[in-house]
Amino acid sequence: MSSTKQALKPSASKEKPKLGMGSIINLSMGFMGIQMGFGLQNGNASRILANYGADVHQLSWFWIVAPLTGLIVQPIIGHMGDNTWGKLGRRKPYFLIGAILAALGLIFLPNANIVAGEGMTAADFLGISAILWIGIAFLALMDVSFNISMEPFRALVGDMLPASQGTLGFSVQTILIGAGAIIGSFLPWVLTNWFDVANYAGEGMVAPNVIWSFYFGAAILMFTILYTVITVKEYPPEDFKKFQGEQDAAVEEEVSKSSALAQIFKDAREMPTRMKRLGWVQFFSWFALFTMWVYTTSALATHHFELSPDDTHSETFNTAGDLQNFLFGWYNVFALIFAFLLNPIAKVTSRKFVHILALTCGGLGLISLQLIENTDYLVFSMVGIGFAWASILTMPYALLLDSLPPAKMGVYMGIFNFFIVIPQIINALIGGPIVHAFFDDYAIYYLAFGGFLFILAALLTLRIKEPLFNEAKKLKQ
Repeated sequence: MSSTKQALKPSASKEKPKLGMGSIINLSMGFMGIQMGFGLQNGNASRILANYGADVHQLSWFWIVAPLTGLIVQPIIGHMGDNTWGKLGRRKPYFLIGAILAALGLIFLPNANIVAGEGMTAADFLGISAILWIGIAFLALMDVSFNISMEPFRALVGDMLPASQGTLGFSVQTILIGAGAIIGSFLPWVLTNWFDVANYAGEGMVAPNVIWSFYFGAAILMFTILYTVITVKEYPPEDFKKFQGEQDAAVEEEVSKSSALAQIFKDAREMPTRMKRLGWVQFFSWFALFTMWVYTTSALATHHFELSPDDTHSETFNTAGDLQNFLFGWYNVFALIFAFLLNPIAKVTSRKFVHILALTCGGLGLISLQLIENTDYLVFSMVGIGFAWASILTMPYALLLDSLPPAKMGVYMGIFNFFIVIPQIINALIGGPIVHAFFDDYAIYYLAFGGFLFILAALLTLRIKEPLFNEAKKLKQ
């Protein structure tokens, strides 16, 4: 450490003004549209790829694109956002670009067979059909785009709100995320059951209810992003510096003089202890979530509809896919409800207690999918999963916020994303072989394993230095 940096002492910084509820909502309105697209992807990507010919033990390999792009893109976008000041602001240019690309991915993923054309139908590379490769490419475009957009929204809340409103800001963001996910998850089911849009289109084709859902998702995504761009005015550089002490100003100057890659690696090595401990909690939480997103359709089809694992084209398989969307819609409903309770419960207990409770409920919910055989009652499994999802989107960031320097908010939010994407990458590599070798392609057993990992994540939350029942007495570590 240089002598200049050692001589600096924390100076009193001007506290950011508190924002009204309307302004806090505006900060994350675009995230609602992104999550609608993300919900459509989570509920339908495996189904679409299976329609194009993917086997169940291949699905996780194709899903690897999502966490891999997050690992690369989010820290870079976070670092760039920390050092960007333009006419649109600091964060808004990035999620606007990401939204445009994500909308294109939503339009083209369910139409990969049309893009391929009749001449490429029989073509294959490495044993995978051209149609499936094109579908994977559009899935990759969506993943890159979502990652470009998501990190700046997390950082925007940190930029604009004082620490005293951090939990509220991320809770509101979770509520809007839940609303978007509910719309995206229910859309295919609603189009079929309310408007008689077909849910089956024959071998090698994507069902019309899925295609039209993706079109609606692209339109709503663009509308909500533009709403945030128009209604939010980010702090200009001169105002932002007033909210920093001398140490933070020196950190910002140091960051601006270093290369992006070098600074990202340096910050990763020097991450706060609390961030490391939260990282393990995130690791097992997101390993479980990835398991659920990739394998639920196959698990429902084989365990509850008694199909063989290689039946991925029948009308019954697509019915199982619609049931997944229906159930995912309900876990997002329960997440939305619980999001309203996060801040009040945390005030009378602690953020740490809320997260332990929610993750435990999520583990029991995921395990119960194997135990409940009547599909009419599977919605009860979604209660605990919804609680876990709401807390995962809120509490780790609220716990992290007051341990990060403002000048590095974006890059540390991006680095924190490592603990989200690395477990998904590992799961993508080993999940398929495990399901194939140990469970004979019956994915319901792997879902139950994910439930136990939720409970492990809850136990690891105990390592966070914060009293379980006294949030006012915070211990930072």
